[in-house]
Amino acid sequence: MDMLRTSSASVRVALDSLQANIQGTVLVQGDAHYDDARRAWNLAVDQHPAVIVVATSATDIVKAVRFAREENLGIAIQSTGHGVVRPANGGLLIITSRMTNVHVDPDAQTAWVEAGVKWGAVLDKAQAVGLAPLLGSSPDVGVVGYTLGGGMGWLARKHGMAADSVLVFELVTADGRLVRASASENSDLYWALRGGGGGSFGIVTGMEIQLYPVETVYGGNLIYPASMAKAVMMRYRDWIANAPDELTSAIVLMNFPPIPEVPEFLRGKSAVMIRGCYAGPVEEGEALIQPWLDWQAPLANMWRAMPFAEVATISNDPEDPMPTMATGAWMRVLSDAAIDTLIEYGVSVDGSSPLVVTEIRHTGGAIARGDKNAGAFGNRDASLVLNLIGATPTPEARERMERHTQAMKDALRPAMTGGVYLNFLDGAEAADRTQDAYLPDSYRRLMAIKASYDPENLFRFGFNIPPASDN
Repeated sequence: MDMLRTSSASVRVALDSLQANIQGTVLVQGDAHYDDARRAWNLAVDQHPAVIVVATSATDIVKAVRFAREENLGIAIQSTGHGVVRPANGGLLIITSRMTNVHVDPDAQTAWVEAGVKWGAVLDKAQAVGLAPLLGSSPDVGVVGYTLGGGMGWLARKHGMAADSVLVFELVTADGRLVRASASENSDLYWALRGGGGGSFGIVTGMEIQLYPVETVYGGNLIYPASMAKAVMMRYRDWIANAPDELTSAIVLMNFPPIPEVPEFLRGKSAVMIRGCYAGPVEEGEALIQPWLDWQAPLANMWRAMPFAEVATISNDPEDPMPTMATGAWMRVLSDAAIDTLIEYGVSVDGSSPLVVTEIRHTGGAIARGDKNAGAFGNRDASLVLNLIGATPTPEARERMERHTQAMKDALRPAMTGGVYLNFLDGAEAADRTQDAYLPDSYRRLMAIKASYDPENLFRFGFNIPPASDN
């Protein structure tokens, strides 16, 4: 802002006026809760906003956006703290975590969710009436941020991306208006928001999403020793070649840390895992897994029939904040050479790899069939997507991760499409490679829409979609 160029008295007057006009809380550096509020889930993110507004309603957000315009502040949005792309340094950080209303309509099979809702709250209310949302691997992640990045969960091959199932967005635009976007209202904005472009076009205060009649699924993990990784990965390639849409799966190379939370037989060791969810009759899911059991007995077979409410047990993602780095890319093939590269870089031998997770998800199905004209989301034709995650507790650890994963992706280039899935990126890479998430025509259209709704690029802390006039 020009808070740095404005007298402290004038700044205080503006802040006091903002606080007097909202139900939420205004925080600046030095306030008691400022440090807690600025903290992201990824503890590697260290951001220092000029102002933080912890909003309680869409009205609070409208007033905060108008304040930012008056004070020449860029605006960042944060709910649970997952998925921070650019630190909100010097800007206005709007936190939506107090906006937690959820309403499920069992007859229409829809849910209305506010901006701060986590998937777990939607999952609980939807499952109570036999329905399921298109959440990801963790119920602890925010609904809106996840969906605005695309949203690929364990029902993706059956029902598509979470973004594909949004019926209505309510959002605050850069000029401080509260508007709705749907197929029939502000349809250009609706198309952009369903494109996986994050918060580049406005602050979503709520949205109506489609739910699906899913109650029981068959899911879990088969765990084999890392010494079998090549054979397991080659068999997985053949297994998914004719997989039904009801099966969404992944193959994972995992380097387990030597901590008490890990079962003793895996503690400090590496493994290869067949992970997935079958959203159909349990007996059909069992039949799909049986050939693996007939082939080789795994170290553990954790596949089971489960209520969809327990879907988080498939990935068992950590819930506590930690410093991490994530990267990834769309892949077109799991070739023999790609398998060798994944194992070389993904399996840690005496500390050779800083990666904790090397995951290759099988896509296609409803993702590929999604209407390309209904949303900007790109790379639907890719059959696989790579997700790499490592712990980065120090700057040196992050530098090592960056070098290691870049070398890995360079070696994998013949098997990759050149595209990226934005929800699997973080930091500078997520901003620098935003364009690679879209078809060229779609990206040009996104920039034109950005120019219409945010010509001054007020929402510049998320994925990098600049206004068309900037190019």
